[in-house]
Amino acid sequence: MREHFPEQEAESAPGCAVPATATEVLLDGHRATRDRVARSILDHGPSSATDLANRLGLTTAAVRRHLDGLAAAGLVDAREQRVYGSRGRGRPAKVFALTESGRDAFYQAYDQLAADALRWISDAVGGGAAGEEAVAAFARARFGRQGEKYLDALRQAEAGERTEALARALSADGYAATVRRVPSAAAKTPAGAQLCQHHCPVAHIAEQFPQLCEAETEVFSQLLGTHVQRLATIAHGDGVCTTYVPAPGAASSPSLRSTGPGSDAVPTAGTSIEDSASAR
Repeated sequence: MREHFPEQEAESAPGCAVPATATEVLLDGHRATRDRVARSILDHGPSSATDLANRLGLTTAAVRRHLDGLAAAGLVDAREQRVYGSRGRGRPAKVFALTESGRDAFYQAYDQLAADALRWISDAVGGGAAGEEAVAAFARARFGRQGEKYLDALRQAEAGERTEALARALSADGYAATVRRVPSAAAKTPAGAQLCQHHCPVAHIAEQFPQLCEAETEVFSQLLGTHVQRLATIAHGDGVCTTYVPAPGAASSPSLRSTGPGSDAVPTAGTSIEDSASAR
């Protein structure tokens, strides 16, 4: 049974066939406004209709029509906006996030191939703990090479701006990364930061092989020269991959250790990627 969307936008070509599946809603004409709305949510994370309208240069009413269509296709769902710190009066704003089906529509072509390759690596050494370590070794090598590309950008940044430099480097590789400064509880203590990755091209593989997320977190720790703490990941069902980075000279906040999936693991910053690279 074909899905039907009665509302047709002016930018849709006359006589175009109505997409038959959820994936086609996104892939049928990459310039379609509905695709732009979904892509903006993918790149920026859960967004309100007003945020989307401002980013895309559309009216809020037009955005809401597209969101209704995406929701009907099971590609987005509405949720209350997460509030950091004290919440003001009134109801929290409603934001829209991509569902698992929505993410599938964007990146699914090579997921099975990658999963099969990692499973073969694991099986080749006998599976079990040895297999898990083999996959972890691959993940460390893969993200280590990726991290080496970012060294120049981080070398040129001031100590207090290295998280932003890393976010820009990640964005250039398609991770749509941003930084949110987190106020400290103590007035004279410098603020930390949350490094947010709104897009993860390996999220579906990381669901099966968490070693990928762990290796990436270790590389962040090495690049930034400090303990970092993974608070949330897209692979675990969160809307955004979030990593807490303490301010230079500050320790990780104990209150964050129980916040979000995977928050119990705080990688230790050992030998930096820069040191390793120079040693070679």
